[in-house]
Amino acid sequence: MPFVCDWQGRPPFTSGVTPTVLRGERADWGFVPMADAIALASAVPVPAEARLRTADRVFRWALASNTALTLYWLYTLLTGHASMFFRDYRVDTTAAVRIAWGILFFYVAWGAIWWGIKTLLLRRFVGFTRDECRESFSSRMERPYDVAAITARYSERRIRISDMIGRRGRFITLACAGFFYLYGQVITDRPASFANGFLQDYLFDAVVTSWVFISFYYRDGFVATLFYGPQSRVMDGVLARANNLLITTLWTVFKFVMVPIGVKLAQVFPPAEFAPVFAMIWGSYIACDAFSEIIGSFIGKQRIRVWGVGDVNRKSVAGTVAGFAAALALCLAVVSIHGLGLPWVGLAFAIALSNSVIELYSPRGTDDFTMATANALICLAFGLWFR
Repeated sequence: MPFVCDWQGRPPFTSGVTPTVLRGERADWGFVPMADAIALASAVPVPAEARLRTADRVFRWALASNTALTLYWLYTLLTGHASMFFRDYRVDTTAAVRIAWGILFFYVAWGAIWWGIKTLLLRRFVGFTRDECRESFSSRMERPYDVAAITARYSERRIRISDMIGRRGRFITLACAGFFYLYGQVITDRPASFANGFLQDYLFDAVVTSWVFISFYYRDGFVATLFYGPQSRVMDGVLARANNLLITTLWTVFKFVMVPIGVKLAQVFPPAEFAPVFAMIWGSYIACDAFSEIIGSFIGKQRIRVWGVGDVNRKSVAGTVAGFAAALALCLAVVSIHGLGLPWVGLAFAIALSNSVIELYSPRGTDDFTMATANALICLAFGLWFR
């Protein structure tokens, strides 16, 4: 009678290894008669199959969400109906050039730089072979990708550090540059659109960018690598791109959510307080999110099990504390710079605590959306309470 075995030739389940099945692959069950293996396969949930189903669900949700936003934009375009969401819903040459330039710079050129840096880290710092490195930048949804086998051969700490540098390096540099530029604009001009970070001007750009990410979701190849590769964590395994697409889609949704909240914030706070509120919402979120992963990757012991989109979902106490400290330091600095009163110190603590708790407990892949939204709502509640 034929047998199947796991990759180390161990008997079934004695090592705690669960079966892995991907598209076009058979199950690895250990030494088990084929008939029994088939019966077990139908009775026991297969983690890899579940992960692929999750990846497909994220794709379908992103597709439906962006389709709805696109249809709404088309409605405003065809009817000329005034909308608080799309300040300028028409597509002219200027808009097309702006979108094309943004995609080419932020996702192609900047992505190529950080793809090269992460490739170097995986090869030289972690020790990946060329094939393993190439596989880490693929979609990982067509062939087996076993994170447990990878961490058995290489240092998990070094993999996490490489993941963090590729992900944070790509986005934190641009996020900080954008934040300080807009913060300076808010201080100088005090525009009514301060709280939403001028999102009304770029909502259509976000919708187009989401379509690009959706189109490359299942694809391999160099262009898809530039869009997904640097920020696709090795530790997220099969669900690396699902995690990225979820973040991208929720960020687009957040831009729509933030517009009406921003309008209300502009009504509640006087222009002199626009800049500190802007920093509380955006700066604290950027600081908490970045420092949580940076410190957690370098010194954190990944013992806190969390839920989310990824093959390995663990966080550390060190990362959580670092995120809280970074957000608090930024908020207190803003309070001091603008000479604000004691109630604002209380707001600073509330914002920092909210960021760290939400970053820890939000399902992985959703915390950007939940942290920024919570910050805006806390600031709105503060404004209503003290006005």
